[in-house]
Amino acid sequence: MTGSSDIRVKMCGLTTPEQAQWACEAGASYVGLVFFPPSPRNVSLAAATEIAASVPDDVTKVALAVDPDDALLDDLAGLAIDLVQLHGREPPMRVAQVRQRLALPVMKAVGIRDAADLAALDAYDQVVDQLLVDAKPPKDATLPGGNGLSFDWQLLSGRDWPLPWMLAGGLTPENVAEAIQRTGAQQVDVSSGIESAPGQKDPARIRAFMDAIGEI
Repeated sequence: MTGSSDIRVKMCGLTTPEQAQWACEAGASYVGLVFFPPSPRNVSLAAATEIAASVPDDVTKVALAVDPDDALLDDLAGLAIDLVQLHGREPPMRVAQVRQRLALPVMKAVGIRDAADLAALDAYDQVVDQLLVDAKPPKDATLPGGNGLSFDWQLLSGRDWPLPWMLAGGLTPENVAEAIQRTGAQQVDVSSGIESAPGQKDPARIRAFMDAIGEI
């Protein structure tokens, strides 16, 4: 197991510059901004501009979109972002189009519930820069992520992909160390696990999350 100092953390669904400051001060490597109106973590372009301006240059700014149309992509192109996260049902061809249109690195989220879902990850490894392995949402879910659900981490034991990947899905200060140890993940993504209520990031939970990783 690589040392905990090498674990890179993405804190997603930030909605204010203050929340971004908490994340960056705690040591986040990535901050995520959500552009999906049904989400309690959705931000406007104006709010995103303000948040992005408050983030240090050495922290990667991620724009999360769900099946974005070209109009939204063009709006995102006007922001100071470093990486686009696609969290919808985008097929590999659309992912490649997004990557080309924005001329930015792309990370594709793929939901996992059982071993059969792992094959979907392989479909994207030629068209993305990173993979995000998330828990597959329930059939009646209104959000594709941020539902606080995890999956059987043992499914990823011994797995590897030819590009960087990130573990997501129900991670909290209480379980992130176990998740890293079981999967070998070198990158983790957290959203609801560092909140006191949907969309309300909690600085104490943020610190506790990083402390848990530091104790591995």
